[in-house]
Amino acid sequence: MTLRLTWSQLGYVNKAFWRNPPRAFFTFVFPLMFLVIFTSLLGNDVVHLRGMTVKLSTYYVPAMGTFGVISACYNNIAMGISFQRDAGVLKRVHGTPLPSSAFLCSQVLHAMLVALLLLVVTAIFGRTAYGAHIPAGSALVDCIIMLLVGGAAFCALGLAITAVIPNADASPAVVNASILPLLFLSGIFIPFTDNTPSWILWVARIFPIKHFAAGMQAAFIGSAFHWSDVAVVAVWGVGGLLVARRFFSWEPRV
Repeated sequence: MTLRLTWSQLGYVNKAFWRNPPRAFFTFVFPLMFLVIFTSLLGNDVVHLRGMTVKLSTYYVPAMGTFGVISACYNNIAMGISFQRDAGVLKRVHGTPLPSSAFLCSQVLHAMLVALLLLVVTAIFGRTAYGAHIPAGSALVDCIIMLLVGGAAFCALGLAITAVIPNADASPAVVNASILPLLFLSGIFIPFTDNTPSWILWVARIFPIKHFAAGMQAAFIGSAFHWSDVAVVAVWGVGGLLVARRFFSWEPRV
């Protein structure tokens, strides 16, 4: 019963997303826009990555794919849930026969589907415009594993961060303040070099973004795939889930 209701609710969430063209448009445009900007500025340079020399135009394809997945799963979940909570939608849903798990799972599943589509679009664009490699074989399997684990983890973290978002108006500021610095500190926008300060490398190893990006790089660039990266992302996801379970609120904040 719960599975059927989750599937049905997923259909409603999906319709609401695509019936809001500006939201859908900019969700998909942002990663591609950054990909074009960074490759236009730095695409002819190279970066040394795990013993490999990689053109930055190639490097930025999995990097912007990573950014797109995080935006779809973390940013959209956190801000969307905050707006629904402030508007009283969550309170009304919580008072209906629809199981809470079905409602939240539908939100997470939709975010992960959008993340998958974003990654596919980014890969096709990168292949067409920059000749980037598209994962196949074992690399594709690694990519799918990291996408599933990473997407679920960032959705859980998105639900967790709603505990500290006081209202819908504050959600963009809180979400961007919590994720943008880590995107820079994890080598998403600016790749690490031999001159990167050691404290930045240390911070990057703590948080899940660098590990998630490493999994994407292994699939798209051919660097080594490490299960330790999957484990770190999974641990953060479990932590986010525990925080969300303890502090998630269906009531608007006063």
